[in-house]
Amino acid sequence: MTLNHRYVDVAGTSIHYVESGTVSDAPTLIFLHGFPEFWQTWHAQLSHFSKTHRVIAPDLPGYNLSDKPTNIDFYHPQNLIRVMAEFIELVAPNQRICLIAHDWGGAIAWPLAAFNPQLVDQLVILNAAHPSTFTREMIHNQQQREKSGYIHQLISDGAPTQLTTNNFAYLRQLLCNDVGESVLNQQQIDDYIAAWSQPGAIEGMLGYYRAMPQLAPPVTENADKLSDSVTNTSDMKIPHIVIKQRCLILWGEQDKAFVNEVLYGLEHYVPQLTIKRFSEASHWLQCEQSPLINRYIAQFIR
Repeated sequence: MTLNHRYVDVAGTSIHYVESGTVSDAPTLIFLHGFPEFWQTWHAQLSHFSKTHRVIAPDLPGYNLSDKPTNIDFYHPQNLIRVMAEFIELVAPNQRICLIAHDWGGAIAWPLAAFNPQLVDQLVILNAAHPSTFTREMIHNQQQREKSGYIHQLISDGAPTQLTTNNFAYLRQLLCNDVGESVLNQQQIDDYIAAWSQPGAIEGMLGYYRAMPQLAPPVTENADKLSDSVTNTSDMKIPHIVIKQRCLILWGEQDKAFVNEVLYGLEHYVPQLTIKRFSEASHWLQCEQSPLINRYIAQFIR
């Protein structure tokens, strides 16, 4: 696979992306990564599908070689959706798009597909909870609030120090499966450290959490002491995000960030839905189960 590294200006923000393959009758595949990843998390998928499709994988704003705005409002979901929708229009105009997304990339992809149906023909989601069912579980499911407790560490003043200490030990530990083994090889770990070491990258990556709407309070904290970035569950509103496109969800059931109940009732919001569960896979299933992931994506887009 030959990857071409390119940059595109989106409303004054430079976004780095890699691409391979050529435009054909097949859909163009655009991959959106999550935290604390960058485009490389999709290497196995890019290598596989570049033989038959045009494939594109950006560094999300704030990550690796893309610009890292310092204004926290930039990372508000509504703005990220606008930026990434314009990115798709610029790099793949008038092409059929299958949008494939993981984690925070999925948090952007869900509403992007809902609010810009003309841009996205098919949607593939890997371990990224739908905004509606995720909010429902945050309100009613204490286990989900416990699993989301790490977010309060990431919005704290000490988060940058915590993430960078001991050669990014916190982030390296995050990229482990359910039994504590890294899902990356040593070369990939070195590449991740290089991405995290880019000037402004840690603050940019944390911006997604600091601008996160409707963050539930910590399970152990008194509701009377909520900070401005936290919403009491009694005040949360479940968004109505309807996906009209065909959608495939690939889900690792050993996810430490999401309860599996976020899959319940999804057909109410995503009528054309297929779910494939991986009972032994963690949050990072595109790395752990790449041959199967590639097979299911190929079957879906055919």
